[in-house]
Amino acid sequence: MRRLLIPVLVLVCALGTGAAQAAPYTPQSDNEVLERLPFKASAAEGRELRQLRRALAEQPQNIDRALALARRYFDLASAEGDPRYVGYAEAAIRPWSNTAEPPVAILVMRALLRQYRHEFDAALGDLARAAERDPGNAELWSWRSAILLVQADYPGARAACDQLAPLASALLATACTTAVDGLTGKSAEAYAELSKALARRPDADPDLKLWIQTRLAEMALRQGKDELAERHFKAGLALGVTDGFILAAYADFLLDHNRPAEVVPMLKDWERSDVLLLRLALAEQAAKLPSAPAHSAMMKERFDASAMRGDKLHQQEEARFHLYLQGDAPGALRLAAENYRLQREPRDARILMEAALAAKQYAAAQPAIEWLSASGYEDPLYAKLAQQLKDGAK
Repeated sequence: MRRLLIPVLVLVCALGTGAAQAAPYTPQSDNEVLERLPFKASAAEGRELRQLRRALAEQPQNIDRALALARRYFDLASAEGDPRYVGYAEAAIRPWSNTAEPPVAILVMRALLRQYRHEFDAALGDLARAAERDPGNAELWSWRSAILLVQADYPGARAACDQLAPLASALLATACTTAVDGLTGKSAEAYAELSKALARRPDADPDLKLWIQTRLAEMALRQGKDELAERHFKAGLALGVTDGFILAAYADFLLDHNRPAEVVPMLKDWERSDVLLLRLALAEQAAKLPSAPAHSAMMKERFDASAMRGDKLHQQEEARFHLYLQGDAPGALRLAAENYRLQREPRDARILMEAALAAKQYAAAQPAIEWLSASGYEDPLYAKLAQQLKDGAK
């Protein structure tokens, strides 16, 4: 349910260590091991996957069963940070995905998988094709808005929210529009509106509540209300929903507030995720822990392997790695600039500005400064970085 209702979680933070394609395969018996789960799956989760795989193996041409398995794999990739599951999901729908005119449900599922790999234009193309045939599909409008937010196309994202509104609950519709408003100079208004909408729905799904608590925390930060932001982070974590994005966002908050010792226990079991391993290594370095060099070396191995595969999924994190763990400002700036051409969320702009400052190549951050001015984005830290860049360029 979370991925249908709140796709921004996946877009903002596609967690993992690397993607691996998997070809469709029919097991010969229930005892055969298809894969070792890279996370601590509960008995129920493992049983669910086995049942879904078995169901598809029994009827390999059943599209509903293929979609159910693909959706579960996608949810696991999103929540647990392992993009190998995206390969498994792609394999599940491949018989329909490779046709000239895939069914609408396949187009939407393929769009989700493509955006995970940062193939945003291809994902938008799939959603556009799906919308032509099924304009009343709420999920595709939700995903369209989310992808356009990543690309900093705020009018387009808002227009998608308008299409979503009559098809979704009042809470989801409000979540969509306030996500846009919170990035375009209306943090206070968006915070108030979203808070009220959530208060009216105490029975809301925990996954949606988690997404909203995270958005409220970010809106509070943009207003300089750090204590309020932390209350929202903690409220989200208290829901007990496994989600790498809120862990990354809260870890960044703690690192920004010179509290690395609190990050380490929170992320110590998340080495499998590049995004969270980076924050763990940053915290260990700041806390001067002996485990820092090993985790930094682990990160370097993963990024080197990604480079060999031509994988650019985590360029933003790689830029942070080069800047803060390797002391390589020019390398960080190169990665941050390349990343910003593809995705332009606030944190993409931040690492671009920080790398440009460190490398003393102030003009390189001009796209981020222009975005900051044009969007009306409110955040004291970003305003400070922009001023430092302008001062340095004088």
